[in-house]
Amino acid sequence: MSTENPAKQGVLSGWWATLRRPCTSWSLGGLLLVGVILGVVGWGGFNWAMEMTNTETFCLSCHEMEQNVYREYRGTIHDSNRSGVRATCPDCHVPRPWIYKMIRKVQASNEVWHKLLGSIDTREKFEAKRIELAKHVWTAMKETDSRECRNCHNFGAFDLTRQQARARNRHTEAEQQGKTCIDCHKGIAHQLPAGAFKAEREINESVGGAVKP
Repeated sequence: MSTENPAKQGVLSGWWATLRRPCTSWSLGGLLLVGVILGVVGWGGFNWAMEMTNTETFCLSCHEMEQNVYREYRGTIHDSNRSGVRATCPDCHVPRPWIYKMIRKVQASNEVWHKLLGSIDTREKFEAKRIELAKHVWTAMKETDSRECRNCHNFGAFDLTRQQARARNRHTEAEQQGKTCIDCHKGIAHQLPAGAFKAEREINESVGGAVKP
């Protein structure tokens, strides 16, 4: 004998009957199942597309990147080192947390537009806009406390005893003064543009400089 509430059984029976009710040639249950399958496939396809655009190969499909910043990146410590661990374009320029990744992808639509316009399709055009482009990246990294850098680097994980004296002193000072990676490491993967130090002062004034002891 069932001990369930008759009213509850009635509600469940009503829902089940609704799902089984034909809708033209399909039951609502069948339509729901198809919808779930399409949703899973669609969500999987969406995330697959997102990951496909988060590869070095995808970034280099634009000759503006391959001919300029990528060639500067080649041979740097992030490209080739004794550990064999590489930090590629998306590692440094695309956030890992989903919501921030989506925001970055939306922002990238503006870059697609400038690709179509040919805003930096020659070396001369790129050099003319290099400082502007660099400021955008530096400002974003300053505002996020160098979030992408911290995927690999973290003050708490540093073994300062194994660092050279200069690096050890600078990292100790940076942690004490509340500095973030990009405060000291501009130009580590790409050439510094003309006017970099003036731009740095402007960014520190607008975003906020390091906390002084």
